[in-house]
Amino acid sequence: MTGWEGSAEYFRFVEHDELSLSSAVDVLRGHRLGVVFRGVVPAAIRRELIANFLGSSGRRTRGVDAPGEYLGAYHYNKTIDDYFDQTDAVASDLRAALDVPGDPLEQFFRLLREELSLYDVDFRPAQHDGREACPAVFRSWLGQREFALEPHEDRGQCEDPKQVGFEIQQVTGYHIAGLNICLDNGSGGRLIVWNLRPDEETRDRLGVRYTGSPYSTEALAGVDQVHLDVRPGDIYLFNAGHVHAVEPVRDLDARRVTLSGILGFADDKTVISWT
Repeated sequence: MTGWEGSAEYFRFVEHDELSLSSAVDVLRGHRLGVVFRGVVPAAIRRELIANFLGSSGRRTRGVDAPGEYLGAYHYNKTIDDYFDQTDAVASDLRAALDVPGDPLEQFFRLLREELSLYDVDFRPAQHDGREACPAVFRSWLGQREFALEPHEDRGQCEDPKQVGFEIQQVTGYHIAGLNICLDNGSGGRLIVWNLRPDEETRDRLGVRYTGSPYSTEALAGVDQVHLDVRPGDIYLFNAGHVHAVEPVRDLDARRVTLSGILGFADDKTVISWT
């Protein structure tokens, strides 16, 4: 496999115990791999969000490649209209689930908007024909194989020909960042990131040009990797153009629940978010 590899200084997670969003901007600009804000979401808020998610009539299941449950809409492998139609269909259920005092997603977005404004950069949801992208997805990974979420990268899905004209495709000229707010996690459930952003030749050869998935561990042999222990209350942001995966939670009576989204610069003065 060939592609871009970062230096030792770049390829690591910076840790903070409070929401210092200047580090998040560094990730969005491609200056560092990732940042994790430890324990910044209080337990009472996490419990309420999880209860809302598990009790929502809008909760759905995913298939064998990434088994689990979710509430929200994914743009992956959809036409633009299908994505926005599904976003609209689940909007009221998602709003209800997020309707808690101290909503961490709203807080993170507000602080990021304030930080980006210092550089005269706007932050908003991705848009198309006057419609706004889904703000986030609740996810609970249930897989118990080697990975709960197989090795993949998020660039390929953002180049899908079915979505030509959707502004998220502009982000591929910058950096694609994955945002995760950890609401619950048992033992295991680590994030694994490989120090490789595959180039077009590799993605074409492996047949993942427009999907970003799957990458085999055999193909990734010898590539440096970093493991992030994820704990309830953590918020982390990382360059999702790198191949990455999620390990399963080993406690069968526990679940890994996150609130997630994707962010990136669409142009020099605009950062957008979608799911």
